[in-house]
Amino acid sequence: MKPLLPTAAETGMVYTRTVSSEKKQFAADITEGLNKSPKQLSSKYFYDGTGSRLFQQIMELPEYYLTRTETEIFRIQTQEIIYSFLQAKSAFNLIDLGAGDAVKTKILLQELLQHKEAFQYVPVDISEDALQHLQADLKTAWPDLRVQTIASDYFAALDWLNKNTQERKVVLFLGSNIGNFEAKAIRLFAQKLRSYLQPGDKVLMGFDLQKDPRLIRQAYDDAAGVTAAFNYNLLHRINHEFKGNFNLDQFKHFAEYNPLSGDMKSYLISTVAQTVYLADLNLNFSFAAWEPIHTETSHKFNLPEIISIGQEAGLVIDQVFTDARHYFADVLFSLI
Repeated sequence: MKPLLPTAAETGMVYTRTVSSEKKQFAADITEGLNKSPKQLSSKYFYDGTGSRLFQQIMELPEYYLTRTETEIFRIQTQEIIYSFLQAKSAFNLIDLGAGDAVKTKILLQELLQHKEAFQYVPVDISEDALQHLQADLKTAWPDLRVQTIASDYFAALDWLNKNTQERKVVLFLGSNIGNFEAKAIRLFAQKLRSYLQPGDKVLMGFDLQKDPRLIRQAYDDAAGVTAAFNYNLLHRINHEFKGNFNLDQFKHFAEYNPLSGDMKSYLISTVAQTVYLADLNLNFSFAAWEPIHTETSHKFNLPEIISIGQEAGLVIDQVFTDARHYFADVLFSLI
């Protein structure tokens, strides 16, 4: 058996990007997005330190069923999920794309460690802050767990792994993060993910399923206003990082679900005609009264759609794990 990658204690965190390059890309995306019609900002920039902490609060809200239902799947079907990863006892890298605090993945880690499987955990996240907290938590909980954190976007991380290890990959893409893409981009993402995989690799991907539209809408517009704060933090972050003067009192959070398209969309809406200036970029952005900024899409799926996405990408479904109410599905794919 070939050795796994060195432990995090031996190598520390891997960076496939730099702070300056990340900020440069953020600036480019802001400039492009706020000059579009309609205006938009990428949801991937929600997750700075404050955003990551707010999302942890969102996951605990009574309205936010997604985390509870996927956690139910992992707790009740842990052994079935673990057995689906194993293949002739070969070592593997468990790659967690968008790991965050890894609250659900920790359920799988505990089971894998109890079975003494040969694996290394590779959490990937664009937020260095989130990874540092996760690394500390993992070291406290399981000092012997082999961990290699990668502060990067998803595909740069997979490229780094392909160049630095030959162990097979089990890729986790949980929490219905796939739904944050627009319809065409969902299929393109699956196809690009497939391009980094080799025979024997597997993907466990979370899909939020179509259900009562009222339940879906409430999950993105909670009574306590935490989801609104999560969206507002994106403007806070722009103000902080680019010396902007967004006045958050002049924006309202709005979320709506379209049962025809299956798309849940969130917006920040300018309540007045105004111009926002970003001093570090020396750029002005004008808003009409009640003009929206599209901040997030969260698509909801059905099984035929999931099968189609996989087939177009060259992936076949091995197993489908669902909760008791069929609100959510974690789907295991392998290569066709």
